[in-house]
This record gives sequence, structure tokens and C-alpha cells, in this order.
Amino acid sequence: MSQSLSRALTILVSLGEDSRSLDQLATQLGVHKSTVLRLLQTMEAQRFVTHDSQHRYVLGSRLFELANHALEQRDVRTLARPHLTALNAATAQTIHLATYESGEAIYIDKLDATQSLRMYSRVGRPAPLHCTAVGKVLVAAQPRSEWRAIAERLDYRAFTDRTIRTPEHYLAELEVVAAQDYAEDHEEHESFVNCIGVPVRNGTGAVVAAVSMSVPDMLLDHDQVLAELPRVRAAADAISTELGWTSGRSTSMKG
Repeated sequence: MSQSLSRALTILVSLGEDSRSLDQLATQLGVHKSTVLRLLQTMEAQRFVTHDSQHRYVLGSRLFELANHALEQRDVRTLARPHLTALNAATAQTIHLATYESGEAIYIDKLDATQSLRMYSRVGRPAPLHCTAVGKVLVAAQPRSEWRAIAERLDYRAFTDRTIRTPEHYLAELEVVAAQDYAEDHEEHESFVNCIGVPVRNGTGAVVAAVSMSVPDMLLDHDQVLAELPRVRAAADAISTELGWTSGRSTSMKG
């Protein structure tokens, strides 16, 4: 690596931590201020850095553009597959990955349970928003101002006796999901099947997908499925990390 490139990268990493003055950067690099100034001027011309009225340097808009492009280019399904596979192997249960597209929750990956009944879900098909864990997670992640419009356009098909059937009930459910950062399908979509779903986030913290685990109650009852929540969340968090999310950030859902 060239010396100039190495110094430029060191500057960017340093500015990623906090703003710096020319003197601070020169001291950090152990070179004369004129050398650092030439690098900063070159980077500023390309919008990689900028400076304020006190001549303190900060990261520029070009880096944010590149970061957004990098996030957009990362395929959540490809990145998620190893983590979903590991979760499926560890639990032996059905694992789903879904995204929110054009007002629908769409299954984009599925790993079937190894020794139990298969779910009705299929990759490429929509998951009902009102009675699936992934649907609830993905809707709860939408701006709160949009919740009512979403709730009022659903048809509330009653799949089981436990299915939510009114906009008011659904809105209350979204409040619970947003507060606890996970969703349940307690025999709401398929009789005798319990499901838990958790969000997957990208580097900006936005929810871009949901991971769920579904289990017939002949294998695990409702409480036993809930006990698996940390394992499902760990898988979702691992996918989020691959997408650039930092686990130290707040995990409360948007609304």
C-alpha cells in the first residue's frame, strides 16, 4: 500500500471516531501539517471530508453515499442463509425469512423442520400481515403514521379461532410488537402451530427483514417456543451484523 493511501485511510478512520483539527491529524500521523493538508484538500475536493468554521475536519457526504450503496448491494437472503441453516440445525424447526415488499410480507427463504409437519408457507408467496409473526414484525417496523392505513386495508381472514379480526385489535398488537421487539403467532395462522419472529436490521438500523421459527404444539408448547426466542434473536442479530448493523445500538423498533 502506498504511503499516501495509508495516511488517507488513517485520516478517514480517525474522522470516523470524531472531528479532528489539522494539528491533531498531523500529530496522529507523525508528519508535517503541510503533508496532511495536501491529503485533506484532495479528499475534500472529492467530498470524502469537509471542514467547519473552526477548521475541524469531519467525514464528507461521499462516504455516506458509498456506505448506502454498499448496504444496497448486500443481498439479505444470501447473507442470511448460513445463519438460517445453523438455526434450523440447532432447533430442528421450520425457519422463515421474509421482507416487506409493496405492502406485503413475502417469504424469501424457508428451511423446513427436520422431523415434523411441514408448514403451508412457500418461498415467493405473501405471509398474511395480521396473523403471522413475520408480518407483524415487518408492519410494526413501518412508520407509526402508516399503521392505521395498513390495518384498515387488511381483510382479516380468519384462519383459526385465534386470528386477529379487527383493525383496532391489530393496531394494539403492533404496539406490543414494537415495544418488545418481537412478534408471536399463537396458533393464529395455522391451528396448533406457534411462531416467534424477530427483526433483521441493516447498517442504518432500519428493519429490512424478519426471521421466524414455527413449531407444532405437539413438539413444543407455547411457553417452550417462547423460550427459544434468544436463539432466534441471535440468528437475526448475526444477519444484521452482516448487513452493517452494530449491536450496541438501540434495538427498539420504529413506529
